[in-house]
Amino acid sequence: MSHLQINVAGAVATVTLNRPDVRNAFNDEVILELTAAFGDLGARGDVRCIVLAANGSAFCAGADLNWMRSMADYTREQNLADAGRLAGMMRAVYECPKPTIARIQGDVYAGGTGLVAACDIAVSVDTAQYCLSEVRLGLLPSTISPYVIRAMGARAAHRYFLTAERFSATEALRIGFVHEVVTTAALDGKVMELAQALVNAGPEAVRLCKKLVQDVAGYDITPELVAMTVGSIADVRVSPEGREGLQSFLQKRKPNWTLGAP
Repeated sequence: MSHLQINVAGAVATVTLNRPDVRNAFNDEVILELTAAFGDLGARGDVRCIVLAANGSAFCAGADLNWMRSMADYTREQNLADAGRLAGMMRAVYECPKPTIARIQGDVYAGGTGLVAACDIAVSVDTAQYCLSEVRLGLLPSTISPYVIRAMGARAAHRYFLTAERFSATEALRIGFVHEVVTTAALDGKVMELAQALVNAGPEAVRLCKKLVQDVAGYDITPELVAMTVGSIADVRVSPEGREGLQSFLQKRKPNWTLGAP
């Protein structure tokens, strides 16, 4: 039985965590299913955007308690394999070639923050609470740290990794962890507004822009980095999509990738 609901409509795929009875906490099965889902949807030509959503009162409470109990007596080798699967899931979301939006309808804890951070855009309800709670258990948010630190910045990570404090959606917005905070009534409208903007853009340009951010962020502006950016725009300008985009602009028509064009 799948722990996910997957729906595709109008080039937007929605992957919904569906374990509301355990606050959408993940275990081995959920990790494998999410990894496969983002791999499959990322390869589909009819999908231009993926929304990661959840059912119930919480978006994701991190690791399932029963799963954590089973890990209590793991050897180091077993822990390496287990952590590797979790890291693979985060990377599958982060490196998915399609743009991703986290639709956050409830609380986000521990590993759940990694899922939010791995998405390109995050929209949160104003009532959601966030917490990186690992140190309370004598653990570290290691596998999610590359994504969470990129999302909130090192300075905020120093505080919230070390204190395990809860913080509000307003604070998540202030530190840049989420992009929008809205009421519950406005959540779907804002998510669909952003999804439509992604669907209307050139699909190859969106894929390359996503990779561009990942390739450039946090790196020194070296001659090699500058050369990479120069080469990437030159390649795009002579690509079929780049030429179509320019011609459609000059001819005042919709580009051929727009749904329902011309």
